[in-house]
Amino acid sequence: MSFIHVTGLSKSYAVGVNRLTVLKNLELSLERGEMVAIVGASGVGKSTLLHVLGGLDSPDAGSVRIDQVDLASLPDEALVAFRNQHVGFVFQFHHLLPEFSALENAAMPLRIARKSAAACRERATNLLERVGLSERLEHRPGMLSGGEQQRVAIARALVMRPALLLADEPTGDLDEHTAETLHDLLQEMHREHGLTSVIATHNPKLAAACDRVLRLEDGRLRGV
Repeated sequence: MSFIHVTGLSKSYAVGVNRLTVLKNLELSLERGEMVAIVGASGVGKSTLLHVLGGLDSPDAGSVRIDQVDLASLPDEALVAFRNQHVGFVFQFHHLLPEFSALENAAMPLRIARKSAAACRERATNLLERVGLSERLEHRPGMLSGGEQQRVAIARALVMRPALLLADEPTGDLDEHTAETLHDLLQEMHREHGLTSVIATHNPKLAAACDRVLRLEDGRLRGV
């Protein structure tokens, strides 16, 4: 059985009196350890697909299985726990909490999971050092560059040792040089942590570095 197995996935949204369908009977299978890029025009549904894969949104039809767990079978509390423990998210806009330091932001999932203060600090510190922020642990987001903030977001995504990393335009708000540095970091983290990664991107260099590139078009995925 594939690590990610999606069948018959459909999702639509109300737009005025009409409905806009963005995912149409979509199929997807990923093996454990794959790094897959999802490309496509803006507004085509890439973010929606990642949100459904990660259990942040529910499909209208179809099923999503991650490591043989059917997300639709989980009650709300169990789904939240599954998402926190097994799925790491990186977004274009990092969503760091401005009143907390880089260390506190990176440790947040551990705090939510009620890990000890010592464990939170040790794990978050190790990851922030690994992503090159050993001198920025106590800095708040407003004191960090865009690239540094995204590094904190990557550390936060990995702090619970997830099996699945979902990244939605992770370098879309960065300059070219910073984006390339983040590309390299994402690839390194993917390998080092044994992740299965799905990355929605417009960046051809990041897409080309992945094992496979799939285009989302007319609600379905096609190989590129």
